[in-house]
Amino acid sequence: MTEVFPCLFVGHQGDYECHVAGQRGWAVVHACKEPYHRRLLGYTTKGAPKGHPEYLYAVRGDRLYLNLVDVADPAYIQKELVEAAIGFIHEKLTAGRKVLVHCNQGESRGPGIALLYLLRHTRVLPKTSLADALGTFQRLYPAFRPSPGIVGYLAAHWDD
Repeated sequence: MTEVFPCLFVGHQGDYECHVAGQRGWAVVHACKEPYHRRLLGYTTKGAPKGHPEYLYAVRGDRLYLNLVDVADPAYIQKELVEAAIGFIHEKLTAGRKVLVHCNQGESRGPGIALLYLLRHTRVLPKTSLADALGTFQRLYPAFRPSPGIVGYLAAHWDD
C-alpha cells in the first residue's frame, strides 16, 4: 500500500483485507468486480445483471464497489463508473478520511483511477502530456503496470 498523495493510498486486495478492512477513518474504492461487486449484489452469472440499478457501481457508506474488470479494450470501461470513483475519492478526502483505491493485484485499475484523481484534483502530476503524467505517476507508484484498456481509457479521456 503506497501513499501517492496525503491520505490517498493505492494498493491491492491483500492491502485492503490485511490493513484496512474494519479500520475506522478509512474509505475504500474496490476497483475490481471480483469479489466485492459480485458479492455485494449477489449475482452468480458471469456478469452483473445489466438492468440492475447498481450495475456499474454501488456505494455503501465509506465503500465504493465498482463493476470493473481489467480489459484490453477501453470501450468496456464506462466513463460514468470512473467519474463516480473520482467523485467518491474527492468527497471522502475532503471529509478527512484516508482513502484506499485498490484492485486485485494493485497494478492497473486501482492505480489508474488514482492517477485520474490526481490529474483532476491536484497539481502532483504534469498535465503536459499523458506520457509525462504516466512517468511521474510511475515514480509515485512503481507497481503501476496499466493494461491496454486502462492506457486506452486514459488516452481517450486525456482532455476531460
